Amino acid sequence: MRSKKFLRAEQAAFSWDVPGLIAGVDEAGRGPLAGPVVAAAVILDDLKPIKGLADSKQLTAKRREKLYDEIRAKALCCSIAEASVEEIDRLNILNATLLAMQRAVAGLRLKPNKVLVDGNRLPPLDVLAEAIVSGDALVPAISAASILAKVSRDRQLEALDQRHPAYGFAKHKGYGTAQHLQALQQFGPLPEHRRSFAPVARALAAASPHTP
Repeated sequence: MRSKKFLRAEQAAFSWDVPGLIAGVDEAGRGPLAGPVVAAAVILDDLKPIKGLADSKQLTAKRREKLYDEIRAKALCCSIAEASVEEIDRLNILNATLLAMQRAVAGLRLKPNKVLVDGNRLPPLDVLAEAIVSGDALVPAISAASILAKVSRDRQLEALDQRHPAYGFAKHKGYGTAQHLQALQQFGPLPEHRRSFAPVARALAAASPHTP
């Protein structure tokens, strides 16, 4: 890591294009009360186009799963990384998200000439980067990254549901639904819950010693 400080610049806009490999980067899991934040970086292959790429939130789970496999098979390279619950609580969710993005780019087998990041913040990178608001709906490589990140994270929450079915993680994926908040109050937080998030902190203060 070249710097421990994360950039808080507004969206960067460049008036020139850069030839060479372009990587798209996106994340999944900033808002939930549990689980890591996951980021992905993807360099697509122009010779192997993938139809139907879009913002992962606009796709059905079945379509995301199919595209996940196709992206992994056809992309020039891709990388999935995360920041843990402990890192989220220590750094805050924004900085943990940027850390996961930085790790995803660092994990690429090929070094991109430019990185396009969804949103309006950039992680510290040693290559040219541009933040694009709503990039997951505008840039195919970012759309692909959003799909990889979401499917990867959803699978983790589904596995967590197998271990702790009373919380309903398979259904809400860690978001603060009424069902999730009720389970938090009834059973208390799990180690996978983000203690820096207010609903979890409140439940922790009143937690029962029993955990299903």
